[in-house]
Amino acid sequence: MRFGVSLAPDASVPLVRAAQDADRYGLDLLGVRDEPYRRGTADALALMATALAATSRIRVLPAVACLPLRPPAVLAKTVATLDLLSGGRVELGLGAGRAPDGVEAYGGERLGAAAARRALEEAVQVIRLHWSDQNGLLFRGEHYRFAAAQPGPSPAHPIGVWLGVTGPRGLELAGRVADGWIAPSSLVPPKRLADGQRHLDQAAAAAGRDPGELRRVYVLEGAIDGRETRGFLHGPPRQWIYELTELAIGHRVDSFLYGGDPEHLPVFAMEIVPAVREQVAREKAFAQT
Repeated sequence: MRFGVSLAPDASVPLVRAAQDADRYGLDLLGVRDEPYRRGTADALALMATALAATSRIRVLPAVACLPLRPPAVLAKTVATLDLLSGGRVELGLGAGRAPDGVEAYGGERLGAAAARRALEEAVQVIRLHWSDQNGLLFRGEHYRFAAAQPGPSPAHPIGVWLGVTGPRGLELAGRVADGWIAPSSLVPPKRLADGQRHLDQAAAAAGRDPGELRRVYVLEGAIDGRETRGFLHGPPRQWIYELTELAIGHRVDSFLYGGDPEHLPVFAMEIVPAVREQVAREKAFAQT
């Protein structure tokens, strides 16, 4: 299992400090939300570069990159460059854009759901093509087209492309073409996770892929406090330990990004994460006996 933190795109010292804290605590992943259309937000990819420079071990990703405002060929080059400079510590979360009004306000194209999925599928193809060793790249799609394009540098390691999707058709796409799925708890509560996993698995198997190879990332949008439970992911550490263990065992989530108040990151990293790892290992060992 992997554990990490999801941070807002805030160009401030606290973001860098949170990245350094996450690295020091031994967390595995640092996600930076890509929300360029929100007032006062900084550029997620620039923040990723800053976080990578300020840390030594943690892997960093946009969670998730807003495709309508990120041309995939340029995004491929930027992500590959960051991966090279960091020694292979970058992954790519990618989404079709959840705020059409904000996308349009920034000059992006407003697409319907079906067209947005087609653009997302083409973008995955374009990005991987630009990470290949081919020359004179050619692509003729509905949304992206180029001829005789020269690729940028190859990344330092095989970068995972994890799609931020929610509905059945988006999950079918992720199962066919992606390396994983990123789901926020606010949009995909536990009662929807089972259906989501089923759609993902079926699509992967139908495409001749091993569903077990797909990364399943869950963004934990909740609050850690000492009071009694106030709902899913809103309560004391013991509640979080129980709920994350259930998500790992019962719903096969293998990666968690803490998206709550950064002030509670030490509790998540130093108290909740070790307990969940221990409990999951114990239950898996018991299941094998």
